[in-house]
Amino acid sequence: KRGKEVFRVSSAQEDMMQMEQNAKIFSMIFVMISVISLLVGGIVIMNIMLASIKERTREIGVRIAVGARRFDIFIQFLVQTVLVTGLGGVLGIVLGCAILDLVGKYLKMPMVANPSMIMTALLVSVGVGLVFGIAPAIKAGNLDPVVALREE
Repeated sequence: KRGKEVFRVSSAQEDMMQMEQNAKIFSMIFVMISVISLLVGGIVIMNIMLASIKERTREIGVRIAVGARRFDIFIQFLVQTVLVTGLGGVLGIVLGCAILDLVGKYLKMPMVANPSMIMTALLVSVGVGLVFGIAPAIKAGNLDPVVALREE
């Protein structure tokens, strides 16, 4: 070999293959970041619900003492978690669509949100609430009413 390589000649097919490979790498990185974000968000939701249960321990004890079944308490907290995450998902979708609209106006190119992606986002947000809300809901449902009523 003589000297330095100044330029490289490639075919359009090679360029397309390289672009596809780069797109796959970008997609994998995006998926990994998304999964980590969902896990962190789920853990935050779980901690918030555990704090809520701690604050409402006496209320839970009173409800059990006057006849609420443990399953009722479990369902109450699970539904509360799913509603909070579902509302967060809806707000995220609205914000995302607004940003998409702004970007479209800036680029002078119409951009439309994919309805299946919107449904997927909503289902994922509700699913995260369901998965990460189970442990706190079980804890709330298993509180001992005598101990709970002693809490101040």
